[in-house]
Amino acid sequence: MKRLAASVKLRCEIAADYERLSRRAAWFILRELKRRPDLLLCASAGGTPTRAYELLGRHARRRPYLFRRMRVLQIDEWCGVPHGNPASCETDLARKLLEPLRLDRKRYTGFRSDAADPEGECRRIAGWLARNGPIDICILGLGTNGHVALNEPGDALVPHVHVAKLTRSSQQHPMLKELRRKPRYGLTLGLADILSSRKLLLLVNGKHKRAAVQRLLKPNVTTRFPGSLLWLHPDATVLCDRGAAPLT
Repeated sequence: MKRLAASVKLRCEIAADYERLSRRAAWFILRELKRRPDLLLCASAGGTPTRAYELLGRHARRRPYLFRRMRVLQIDEWCGVPHGNPASCETDLARKLLEPLRLDRKRYTGFRSDAADPEGECRRIAGWLARNGPIDICILGLGTNGHVALNEPGDALVPHVHVAKLTRSSQQHPMLKELRRKPRYGLTLGLADILSSRKLLLLVNGKHKRAAVQRLLKPNVTTRFPGSLLWLHPDATVLCDRGAAPLT
């Protein structure tokens, strides 16, 4: 594992490949879970964390007691996707993380993708987080346009849980490829919620993300590249594979 010191506050670790990236991410979570048995993990759906979640599930089969008090909060969701649809983030998380960990659903909190009142749904999640936070580890991904969760680039960012209008690139996310009607909005934690986490772990893999990582590692904070706000956090780690690593 090669470390690239972007700064004291934003660490970048480069893994040789996706497997080693995933093993490092799983170890990061396990280490903190041993310190905090009731750890609150804010989890992202999608492809990048898949193997890390699989490794956690394997560990849970051997040592289920480690996960008995762990809690999971969903970071974002597509708005308007029917509940249980394979494209929903909750379905993805259930299959890859919640079921392998045998997590009691009372210890999972997520957005209702088909909520009749999306704004009210955001208020519900915000209230839950205010009562049960802070987040101990927030797992993040990085969009090619710099978005984190569903906080899209813009002149300004909404700080807390909100309904976000999706950019065209987000509507082309692989999770949505089978949907004839792409969602126009998403439900997401805001950057202030994310930055209130004790630790941030951003996972990036693949050559198509290299330009985004290169931009991220420049200490220029702008709402036009939401990932750059990670520079404002005291304990943020960027973990990427060699494909996504910046050229040096």
